[in-house]
Amino acid sequence: MSFEFLIGVDGGGTGTRVLVADRDGRELSRATGGPSGLAHGIAPAWNAINRTAEQAFARLGHSYNPARCAIGLGLAGVHNPLWAKAFLQEAPGFAAIKLDNDGFTTLLGAHAGQPGAIVAVGTGTVGEAWFGGERKKTASGWGFPAGDEGSGAWIGLRAAQLAEKALDGRAPRGPLAEAVIAHFGGSIEAAFAWLGQANQTTYAQLAGLVLSNAPQDAAAATILTQAGEEIATIAHALDPDASLPLALCGGLAEALRPWLPAALVHRARQAQGDSATGALHLIRGHI
Repeated sequence: MSFEFLIGVDGGGTGTRVLVADRDGRELSRATGGPSGLAHGIAPAWNAINRTAEQAFARLGHSYNPARCAIGLGLAGVHNPLWAKAFLQEAPGFAAIKLDNDGFTTLLGAHAGQPGAIVAVGTGTVGEAWFGGERKKTASGWGFPAGDEGSGAWIGLRAAQLAEKALDGRAPRGPLAEAVIAHFGGSIEAAFAWLGQANQTTYAQLAGLVLSNAPQDAAAATILTQAGEEIATIAHALDPDASLPLALCGGLAEALRPWLPAALVHRARQAQGDSATGALHLIRGHI
């Protein structure tokens, strides 16, 4: 198989991270770009990936040529087989390609390509366990708003619901409610306009308001405590006997650590690498 570069891609609902390495897996360059989760559409996903890869190669002083590359991709939305099939059908002519969900590539990165379990908490939430060989298990990752419990979008949706109740008198206008109402634009009319265009990414942006207000707002603390319990439930469903090493990953994992059950905090280890690194493990194992 003829190629010069390996590419690892981590694509989610908030952004895309691209890692370029040489044939032996030595990292050469990184770049970040816009969202490439498949829920945003196939063409937008490829556009984000290609633009971000162009940036990474430009930093190396090379042009981006898919034919010279073997690419591994961990993307949100791959659990939907129709989306995954359509995505691969639109792929540029790479020397080799391997696609999996971003939860599995996060696992591979966290455990240096070895078996283990992870709960990835970011815009969405997914738990993955790999026992070696073909034995894998997934928990959560059903997608927002029906699933992804404990995620940034899940937290943000509950903050928005609290603000709605506060606006019409069903809940007190505490610090969190006031902060979200201000984020909406300060009025019922502005809130309707914000909610009318809101998606997974914009709901997840409210999670920061919940975290910053939790020390002085019981409603915010309750939301985060519930998020922590949901994350613990995902970890238990993956590996009830706690036989695998477990890592908590994703952009919100560290921020939520104070709100996790103590048993989960004691069990979890630090991730050894990220999802883009895991995507390199994915394509190297494939080729």
